[in-house]
Amino acid sequence: MDRASGPRVRVPEQRAPEKPVTADALRFTVLGPVRAWRGSQLLSSGSPQQRALLTALLLREGRTATAGELIDAFWGEDPPSQALATIRTYASRLRKILGQDTLVSESGGYAIRIDRGALDLTLAQDLAAEAEKARAAGDRCQARTLINKVLGLWDGEALASVPGPYADNQRTRLEEWRLQLTETRLDLDLEVGCHAEAVSELTALTAAHPLRERLRELLMVALYRSGRQAEALAVYADTRRLLAEELGVDPRPELAQLQQRILRADEELARPADEPAPAPAPLRPAQLPATVPDFTGRSAFVAELGSRLATAEGSVMAVSAVAGIGGVGKTTLAVHVAHQARRHFPDGQLYVDLQGAGARAAEPETVLGSFLRALGTADSAIPDTLDERAALYRSTLDGRRILILLDNAHDAAQIRPLLPGTPGCAALVTSRVRMVDLAGAHLVDLDVMSPEEALQLFTRIVGAERVGSEREAALDVVAACGFLPLAIRIAASRLAARRTWTVSVLAAKLADERRRLDELQAGDLAVKATFELGYGQLEPAQARAFRLLGLADGPDISLAAAAALLNLDPHVAEDLLEALVDTSLVESAAPGRYRYHDLVRLYARACAERDERAVERESALSRLLDFYLATAAGVYALERPGDRLADHREPTQYSGLKFADRHSAQDWLYTEANSLLACVRQSSGPGAVRRAVDLLWATKDLAESGANSKQYETAAITMRDLARSSDDARAEGRALITLTNARLVAGRFDQAERDAQRAMRLARAVDDPLPSCWAPNDLGIIALYQNRHTEGEAYLEQAIANFRADGNRPGEASALCNLSRIHLAMGNTTSAVALAQQGIDIYDELGHALRGANGRYALGLALTQSGRFADATEQLHDALAVFRDSRQRLWEGMATFRLAEVDLAAGLPAQAATKSEQALAILRGIGGEWRRGNVLTVLGRALSEIGQPGRAQVCWREALDIYETLGSAEIETVRKLLAPTLPA
Repeated sequence: MDRASGPRVRVPEQRAPEKPVTADALRFTVLGPVRAWRGSQLLSSGSPQQRALLTALLLREGRTATAGELIDAFWGEDPPSQALATIRTYASRLRKILGQDTLVSESGGYAIRIDRGALDLTLAQDLAAEAEKARAAGDRCQARTLINKVLGLWDGEALASVPGPYADNQRTRLEEWRLQLTETRLDLDLEVGCHAEAVSELTALTAAHPLRERLRELLMVALYRSGRQAEALAVYADTRRLLAEELGVDPRPELAQLQQRILRADEELARPADEPAPAPAPLRPAQLPATVPDFTGRSAFVAELGSRLATAEGSVMAVSAVAGIGGVGKTTLAVHVAHQARRHFPDGQLYVDLQGAGARAAEPETVLGSFLRALGTADSAIPDTLDERAALYRSTLDGRRILILLDNAHDAAQIRPLLPGTPGCAALVTSRVRMVDLAGAHLVDLDVMSPEEALQLFTRIVGAERVGSEREAALDVVAACGFLPLAIRIAASRLAARRTWTVSVLAAKLADERRRLDELQAGDLAVKATFELGYGQLEPAQARAFRLLGLADGPDISLAAAAALLNLDPHVAEDLLEALVDTSLVESAAPGRYRYHDLVRLYARACAERDERAVERESALSRLLDFYLATAAGVYALERPGDRLADHREPTQYSGLKFADRHSAQDWLYTEANSLLACVRQSSGPGAVRRAVDLLWATKDLAESGANSKQYETAAITMRDLARSSDDARAEGRALITLTNARLVAGRFDQAERDAQRAMRLARAVDDPLPSCWAPNDLGIIALYQNRHTEGEAYLEQAIANFRADGNRPGEASALCNLSRIHLAMGNTTSAVALAQQGIDIYDELGHALRGANGRYALGLALTQSGRFADATEQLHDALAVFRDSRQRLWEGMATFRLAEVDLAAGLPAQAATKSEQALAILRGIGGEWRRGNVLTVLGRALSEIGQPGRAQVCWREALDIYETLGSAEIETVRKLLAPTLPA
């Protein structure tokens, strides 16, 4: 093989007959086993020699192959004496299978006449040609898709098991083409930003083709763009050493130049070297909300902002209301202008409600994660920190024309990380505050409507006929509304819905409110007065629903949860909610889900404080908590049949939802995650803390999902503090166990141990069986991670005894599996296998899918250490499938890591390196640094064994830094791996 990428191999095209392909037409494959089909029926292609003849004819592009050429293809320079007769025999047999019109005899030879689309190789050639054209035209995403289709046509080794020198040559040629296509696709992966995903594949390919410098070059770029500069440089060092040892040469100039660019931290490496502009976006987001059909007035502002956007040069425009008055139409104006400007931003439009007027404004890092996903960035490529996300976001926007609408911002600090950094993009910002501290912004102070605009909006909603006959009354109405657009819309909507009212009737009803709305001098009081116009016209039941639903803290609320809070039948609750949607006081977020505008929520709560007794407010939130707890406990029970939480949790007076299977239950849990955790944080009353803590316990899966881990931990800290301040030892003990679980997921074992120790002391004091069982179980896990095996064994034996005393068989199974890992760490592999199997038997008997996967994970570890690699792989693959299905990203990553350990122990270092890279990608942002250090250690071992010692040492040094920071027991293990390079 050439030490670079080999000569560019052109696979010849076949001539295309004109006749169309029919349902029962012949088709053939050579990019794998050589096969023939007629329609869906697989035809027998005979002996290997007969397939060799079929292969030689298929690859002749429809041309005739003479008998001499076929003999050479079969036997080379040493044919048998009956070679010609043998060829004729094979041809006769093939003709019977394929038909006289397909295999033809002419000029003393043979040819196969087939449609162009009948051979997989021809399809591959055509798709590859389309990919080249797409790439030349700048459409890298399309080119990447097409090449993936080409590679998908391969089914193992081309011309598999076909004998003869001709087949050998063609097999080599096709394999080289396949490798070149793979290089091209990987190059495109890097160009569209999929560098993190490419690392694992490139690691495996460089192990399989160690002298192929193009693959090494791509791996260096992928590592560099993934923030792993030291590893990228180590790849160069490994390559240079290998080439010197094997071939006695230096790396080619392109590779040496790439090393220098990485040493200089060359920013141009963020884009393709041969193209001045970045790749077209893999996705063109179109996130703008719908504009209102009756948008009215604001012509000067529309023209001003539209002009700025049309000539966008990186400017940032903030649309703000004077004194932060809500309802003045900031969002409506911004959305309308953004829609009009869409043609100037062909690469897409992003939108987010930053919830700046609420108690919990959106976090910039969360918004950036959402934006990056919308722009086509894979989850595994999204960094963890705010600064890294902001930098990647700006890089992704560079060279593209995208409009970003940042709605309802809290302040300038919130939006600075969300602003584009280069010309071509523009940001349109709305906020209740005037952003004078936003450098370079074009500030627009949006006031109330003019009387003419206000009357025009009112007329569009109510109808020209009704307004035309009572123009003065209509002017009185819009004046009473303070010319505030939202107030006008609410009043007009109520009038439009009541055909028996005249405009004068509405004006009379609003007369008393006029003074409070004059000149909008009262700040938020004007907003309240605006909403009072709609609220005052609600039916009593609607008004009650409006008030009480506003008490819930979640971002939105489902119909079922709303019905529980209101203590109504779901059908009745739906009618009320839809009526509130009609009045614009509530928004329909999605079918069956509802939400408040943040200012409307504040007003609804003020109404509840004013119009509802405290006991009714508390009862409404108590019913909501009951509903969430009862439903979540049902989900928990489906996932953990036989668990005693159902017997030990706080009782609820309101029933929850029932689910037919665990998948629908999981869907509910993850859909409601933010609302559930908001309800927990909000539950501070004396009768609510215990139920809220039990709700946290019932939603433990959220902590391990990755998507909700941080919010879960925050809620657990809140409940621990509330329980402690109220001297509720039972609630505090349970809250500490949920917090222990969250900190175990995050890899903060010292904090987790302190929490579990205190939980165990509190549980003993109040005789609470839940933490009495789970605290020693968690302490055993922590001791395992910290290599305190004897102590861990004692904790887990205590946990097993406590679980058995409580009749908690799933808990017993969990402790048995954890004890298996302790025995494994102590070298007792036989008992480790037996203990894990005991746990699995309990799980299987109870029908535990997810927890059974945890048991198979433990058994897989024990089987690995026992040398039963095939059995270990089977167990871990089974566990991995369940973890993925259950959305448990932490355990998905860990199972992938353990499979890498199996491969390494089984002598498959290239596969181990690939799986280690995959585990690193899955565990980004979850699992903590200690787990990352473990994966890096195994990755280093695998890289060392496939001839990449420099990169291996980079991995080990990073792992050592992690372990030294944490004070972990693994320090000495990694030091020994690095011993030849560490200073004495």
